[in-house]
Amino acid sequence: MIGGLFQRVIRQVRRAEKPLDYEESKRLAASAKPDDRLTVARHSQARPEALYYLASDKDPEVRAAVAANEATPVQADLILARDRDDRVRVDLAQKIARLTPDLSAEQHQRMREMTYEVLEILVRDQVARVRQVISEVLKDVANAPADVIRTLAQDSEIVVAGPVLRFSPVLTDEDLLQIIQNAPIPGALVAIAKRAEVRARVADAIGDSDDVEAITALLENPSAQIREETLDRLLDRAPAVNAWHRPLVVRPWLPASAAKKLAGFVAQNLLSLLADRRDLDPQTIREVKAAVMQRLGSEAKKPAAESPQPAKSNAPDALARARKLQAEGKLDEPALLTALGGDRAFARAALAVLGSLPLELVERVLGAHSAKGITALAWKCGLTPRAAVKVQLLLGQIPPAGALQPRVDGRYAMSEEAMRWQLDFFSSMVGESAAI
Repeated sequence: MIGGLFQRVIRQVRRAEKPLDYEESKRLAASAKPDDRLTVARHSQARPEALYYLASDKDPEVRAAVAANEATPVQADLILARDRDDRVRVDLAQKIARLTPDLSAEQHQRMREMTYEVLEILVRDQVARVRQVISEVLKDVANAPADVIRTLAQDSEIVVAGPVLRFSPVLTDEDLLQIIQNAPIPGALVAIAKRAEVRARVADAIGDSDDVEAITALLENPSAQIREETLDRLLDRAPAVNAWHRPLVVRPWLPASAAKKLAGFVAQNLLSLLADRRDLDPQTIREVKAAVMQRLGSEAKKPAAESPQPAKSNAPDALARARKLQAEGKLDEPALLTALGGDRAFARAALAVLGSLPLELVERVLGAHSAKGITALAWKCGLTPRAAVKVQLLLGQIPPAGALQPRVDGRYAMSEEAMRWQLDFFSSMVGESAAI
């Protein structure tokens, strides 16, 4: 809308130019100097016959100026649409695509037909940039010519087809389904999957394809209408496709059966996200929690040698040291942060003592690699939000990009209610809710 307003302002400014004197216009157009001819070619009030004459000028810069000039008669545009110079056709494409939506029914029918003829020539231009210009201008125009949009949508270059496939309101579900069925070019299904509205039939067709990237985009699109049957088929394939796991876990609507399946194969850092969902019925939540507990329990039973950084001390010794330091008033945030650099067993024990929590619960939260869970744990232990980030990175092995950062004002990003919920959830898996 802003772009259209800008164009209207520019047109009004150009129309305010002083008209060229007829004799002066003839003299400049016939001049041997390119700058003289450019003066006419660029003038918004130039006479149509002068612009038509200059459409065949020997200088491509002059012809490009004529192509870009909205005062140029459509008869000259038809000549320029077949110009040998790419720049001329690109400038013409920008103008025609910009003007096409504004053609009214009141305009002379022949003029409209000729303008559309120019547009149809340009959308079949051999240079992709010419076609791309038209696609980008018309991609979100509701009254763009349907035949032109369909031609662009079936282009062999994704830079041309992509914009209209993703944004054009002119394309119907039938158009999109036909494109999907006709072996589309790479990237076409991804563009369709990202549309603001993807209805069930189109989502079914994308879901039945072998395009992993397109299905990922579909799952990440909260407005995509994915039927339960389609979701079930994707869940059967999902264990082998890691890129689908997170989008599936955070889908706005997730059937109970899907949540149970996901609990069986997604990575640990996604299990708590799945358990966080509030749209599942109580029985499903219990079953998901049971699956999460079973998964986390299996991880906890792995030999200690598998840990990338073995602890320097065993759990009983570490707990004893932590309790001794607490009794001496020396167990605080700096002591914990120092331990993060090497003595991980003591750091875990320190968290348990600082938060008055069972060590098993601390191990469970850290083993889940959940940014939210670890943040809640740090809060319970009285740590600052900045220290909570270090615990996420060094003890929870959360990637830097996935760490839950403090708010701009330095406070925890989560509410106290949300952090209590996290702790209650993990507590329920070890039967130790009393301490929370």
